[in-house]
Amino acid sequence: MTLVHGPVLGVWAHPDDEAYLSAGVMALARDAGHRVVVATATWGEHGTDDPRGWPPRRLAALRERELTASLAAVGVEEHRHLGHDDGRCRPEDQAGVDAIAALLDEVQPALVLTFGPDGMTGHSDHQAISAWTTRAWHATGRRAALWYATLTPDYYRRWGGLSDRVGLWMGKERPCTPPERLALSLRCEGGLLERKRQALAAHASQTAGLRTLVGAAVYDSWWSEEFFVTADADALRATPAA
Repeated sequence: MTLVHGPVLGVWAHPDDEAYLSAGVMALARDAGHRVVVATATWGEHGTDDPRGWPPRRLAALRERELTASLAAVGVEEHRHLGHDDGRCRPEDQAGVDAIAALLDEVQPALVLTFGPDGMTGHSDHQAISAWTTRAWHATGRRAALWYATLTPDYYRRWGGLSDRVGLWMGKERPCTPPERLALSLRCEGGLLERKRQALAAHASQTAGLRTLVGAAVYDSWWSEEFFVTADADALRATPAA
């Protein structure tokens, strides 16, 4: 399957965002010989329930190693860190916009992947990265296709209850795009699913507990699909009833 015809740039908030939402897309792009660059705004250094055992500097170093291993699982070798503090990204931060604009000029991507305005889970860092990337895309002439990660009504029918039980959502707004409006609907199967499984497993500090909680088979199926909507079509997104 060929999804794009040129370089891909993924812009995310924390290590593991890229694996959950785009590992399959990245693997297919690399298989087709395209350059893939992943940028993360933060190291996710506060992403722990044990801040005494895992102070920010120690956790950041671990998550950097996890990210390197995760990207390697899908053949990605290029990463950029934008140097922001976990939990402190703000949509109005012009420095974030400028850094992503510089990346767009450097990489010259054919496709940019990021969060939609909802931030997928409602995380404020996610929402900020969406705002930065969208503003940078406009500022640099909208030369690439810009796709926002999204979900579908079928996802909520199948996985909405589980997502609620594990506390996936941090806000009321939830991404939902009708299938006919999607730019991409990708189901990872076979070898592609195994590569995505490896990419997620590499982020063990963030994923191992959840995988154990719900069971390996359920976890793999839960995150086996990736959905994107074009930025221009984003106004068509709607939040399903809670």
